[in-house]
Amino acid sequence: MMSEETWHGIPRSKIPWYPTVDYEKCISCGKCVDYCTLGTYEFEEKDGKKRPIVKNPNNCVVLCTGCDGICPAGAIKHPPKKETREIIKNLRKSHVLRPHSKN
Repeated sequence: MMSEETWHGIPRSKIPWYPTVDYEKCISCGKCVDYCTLGTYEFEEKDGKKRPIVKNPNNCVVLCTGCDGICPAGAIKHPPKKETREIIKNLRKSHVLRPHSKN
């Protein structure tokens, strides 16, 4: 059995961090698909057109927004970092984590 992917000791699936694509703006250029080497995006065929979809949201690196800036149409957004840091802080309190030394 594979152990669940974690981010700093927190199960990655509990952290709501991944991009969303605004298809009103998306021009299907595929820059996001090429940019993200972790396979967060994949092309999907819809109505005879290829468009990028967020296929593997948990592959997205927590607090990374690189693909937002690479999108020429401004169609990619991530949740607010401040909000996500709050969620992570609360998750840390609810998970027993190995103490880190601050030195």
